[in-house]
Amino acid sequence: MTSERSRASQRAGRHRTGLASLAARVVESLGGRYSVELGIDVDANEDEIERWALAATLFGARISATIAERAFAILEQAGVRSIADAGRRDVGTLIELLDAGGYARYDLRTAERLHAIARALETDRRGRVSSVLDLPTDQLKSALDALPGWGPVTVGLFLRELRGVRPGLNPPLDRRAAQAGEHLGLLARGAGVVGLRELAAAAQIDARDLEAGLVRLSLAHGRRIRDCPGGRNCTLIILTS
Repeated sequence: MTSERSRASQRAGRHRTGLASLAARVVESLGGRYSVELGIDVDANEDEIERWALAATLFGARISATIAERAFAILEQAGVRSIADAGRRDVGTLIELLDAGGYARYDLRTAERLHAIARALETDRRGRVSSVLDLPTDQLKSALDALPGWGPVTVGLFLRELRGVRPGLNPPLDRRAAQAGEHLGLLARGAGVVGLRELAAAAQIDARDLEAGLVRLSLAHGRRIRDCPGGRNCTLIILTS
């Protein structure tokens, strides 16, 4: 009996190790937090959170992540490091900068949206998105969702990479991350944030990186995820490893 228990324990240990290894491969292959890729450290201070708010606004448009990243870099090079900074530039200047980043179809709309958000923040939030982060969760989401052009996608992206920055910042697991986690056999249905954190700890990676990596996997698959065998045989993991 003891021997059987020992073997079962060893199998369970190997299984956990295998899951942790696969979780690490997701981040290594597909990438983790977008904020980190942009050189933003949201854990450092509120100025970094303001930089991330600007980036999240760009990512929220119907544009590729590559173009959003390039536009963010160009804005920063021009001294636009926050939504408040954008509000102090005229629309024409913002359009030129966004065009240089590849926003040709959405340049005017995005420039006007940045101005509208800056005005809303100046009126209600002392010009800073980070001023809402100490609100209770339900009020926080409502305050962010009220920002011009900030719908559920932008709010979700912004908050998931801030998870844990404030004691009350613990949004639900992104549904796309949950779907990809189940697809790979990494997360059981309903595992939620607790399951994500346990797996990330076993893989010795930041839970936010794992969540972002799983979201990337889900986005890359799209509807084709149903045709992929999943697990260690997931076509995207194999192709990018």
